[in-house]
Amino acid sequence: MADLPAIQYTVWPADPHGHRFQVKLHIANPNPDGQVIKMPAWIPGSYLIRDFSKQIEAIDAYIAGSTKQKIALERIDNDRWRLPRNAGAVDILTTVYAFDSSVRAAYLDTERAFFNATSLCLAVEGQEDLPCSLAITPAEGAFADHWTVQTSLRAAKTDKNGFGFYLAKNFDDLIDHPVAIGEFQTVQWMSGSVPHSIAIQGCIHPIDSARLAQDLQAICNSTINLFEPKSKQPPFTHYLFLVNTVLNGYGGLEHRNSTALLCRRDQIPQANMPLEEDAYREFLGLCSHEYFHAWLVKRIKPQAFQPYHLNQRNHTRLLWLFEGFTSYYDDLQLFRSKRIDLATYLKLVTNNWNGVLRGPGRHKQSLADSSFDAWTKYYQADENTPNAVVSYYGKGALVALGLDLQIRAFSSNKKSLDDLMRLIWQRHGITLAGIGEDGLDQLILQLLGNGFTKTWNEIKARYIFGVKDIPLQKWIASTLVRVKPKPQSPLEKLKLQLGIRHTDVNGWLKITHVLDGGAAQAAGLAPGDLLASLNGQRISSGRLDKVLSNLAKEQSFALLFYRDDLEHERIVILESSQLPPQYELIPQ
Repeated sequence: MADLPAIQYTVWPADPHGHRFQVKLHIANPNPDGQVIKMPAWIPGSYLIRDFSKQIEAIDAYIAGSTKQKIALERIDNDRWRLPRNAGAVDILTTVYAFDSSVRAAYLDTERAFFNATSLCLAVEGQEDLPCSLAITPAEGAFADHWTVQTSLRAAKTDKNGFGFYLAKNFDDLIDHPVAIGEFQTVQWMSGSVPHSIAIQGCIHPIDSARLAQDLQAICNSTINLFEPKSKQPPFTHYLFLVNTVLNGYGGLEHRNSTALLCRRDQIPQANMPLEEDAYREFLGLCSHEYFHAWLVKRIKPQAFQPYHLNQRNHTRLLWLFEGFTSYYDDLQLFRSKRIDLATYLKLVTNNWNGVLRGPGRHKQSLADSSFDAWTKYYQADENTPNAVVSYYGKGALVALGLDLQIRAFSSNKKSLDDLMRLIWQRHGITLAGIGEDGLDQLILQLLGNGFTKTWNEIKARYIFGVKDIPLQKWIASTLVRVKPKPQSPLEKLKLQLGIRHTDVNGWLKITHVLDGGAAQAAGLAPGDLLASLNGQRISSGRLDKVLSNLAKEQSFALLFYRDDLEHERIVILESSQLPPQYELIPQ
């Protein structure tokens, strides 16, 4: 193409057997003082320094159009390189290892290819705002004869399978469109007069296209109607769900007008395959969550993310708003779109509520601090995480529910959290003006007036910047829903009192977490211990519930375990104070 921009990327699936992409970066006008190129260290939406440059196996610079005339390339640090002064047009060739099956990085084998540009494409420092192109070339080999390209990036000149040239407004636009290559089953529908599609890899049987289209259309329509009740138009011209199905896996990453999703094959409705409705509902919830992010996170952003600084941590105390409120609405939109009934929705709410209440870390870390420390605590979980961290997803969703209830009570049901979300969209989404760290204060008072100031300040002080439990049991005053303590069997109570999490290792129960305040911690157990017996009865994953049931009426029991291959025995004492509060919501 004669009119290609000055910055051009070409990606080859060069070595599927060795899981290597080759990437060429053409820079038409390098900085004469010595152009710096750099690989992103993290990907927006996943708040962890991942050092994508570690997967670069080779990097060389050449005079543009030549693969023989090398140019010296100075290594500055782990992520950056510098060209010589007064270098003319250049080509940078890199070989990148790609075998990360998550939605965050890059993957290549003889079955499929996938990449986010943050994992493959070097940024040209100082020229990130310039338009750029991406050329995607097909893999060589009979295995790739039927491969096609699926991406939301704007096509400029492509063949019938999608290989060819794509255009991006700038580097930020380039990295916001994941690319999937391989064989797909696809479904299309219209929501808000805009074409939507889902492209699924990994399912052996034909997918139930009609059901997927009906369910996803209803969810998308519900979210569009929330933000744009008058125009009923989304802020994009097309939307793509990219789904990779595997034996075990789950996750998603949001983008401006697409999302990359990972799920189990048995979560997708397929012909001649039994479908577990709860598993499918979980997949729909994932779709709902990431689709909601097209408004909240991708367009409504914290000021701290404007712009993203992809070679360092970008701190904000607002992830409880961006992820927590999205987590509140993802299930709520399933209910509003009639994909689930009220009883199922209330069960999802209580599962999250009770899960938060079972985490001792909620007494130590505030939601604001959880958001700020996501880079080092939430995304780098260890054996002590449940005791030190509260999830800005889980408790953030409870704050959203609590704020919704308080707004409705204050306004006599004339206003709700929906009205606040629409106001946020008008002030910070359509305008793309980022929200300051205290930016929600003004919006809430604008919506509800100064009379709501005391309530909002208490919510902030106690439940966002403080570590108090949100009193939903007091705030839920609906005639449609009743709150009561959750009835628990003796076995359920004993497990809560014990306060351990475990995994199976070659037939042994290995402790992974010991919760603060639980009977196991009081008895001196630690992560890594291998449990052997309770009151002389051998225990394993398959026998644990049976043995515990026999002890459910006891106030204490002997526990035998191994630590560093040495045998230990402790007396575990059960007390009522070891039971965290648990609730259930019941339709009236």
